[in-house]
Amino acid sequence: MKASLLTIRSALKSDAPVLRDAESRTAVTPGLLVSRPGEIPVERFEEKIEALATRGRYVVAEIDGSPVGHALLEPLGELAAISHVFTLTIVVHPGRLGQGIGAALLAHLLDWATHDARVTKVELRVRATNTRAIRLYEKLGFVEEGRFRRRLRLEDGSFVDDLGMAWFPT
Repeated sequence: MKASLLTIRSALKSDAPVLRDAESRTAVTPGLLVSRPGEIPVERFEEKIEALATRGRYVVAEIDGSPVGHALLEPLGELAAISHVFTLTIVVHPGRLGQGIGAALLAHLLDWATHDARVTKVELRVRATNTRAIRLYEKLGFVEEGRFRRRLRLEDGSFVDDLGMAWFPT
């Protein structure tokens, strides 16, 4: 049996519908994403892919040509005082957890950040209940910077804390 090879490539505008669908399916599990299923229109994905082609990095992980995850590093803002800070988002597509896809996406983006002089800090927010992701971030050098209590309200009315974490390129 041939082993499948994971590849990571730059996101294309044509990926937007697949990425939106994957996020909608991921959002069905409460507390994984901030968005709820179908809340973000495909046009927002297209716009972000186009913008990050020059301002940051947006990548897609594939196995045998099929998307299995995506991730991005986006500048926090246009203001000079915060332009060195990039925010991280990673989505491992449903049915693909535990296969090293998130770790591969994260390693790829951190390598990119290390070689881009604009980046001196990478920030993320992760649900306090997402222990798998927290362990991965800590393993790759992220440190907790704070807790945002009751930051996300789930559809059932309950709340989840967010952790603010950061990584600093060397």
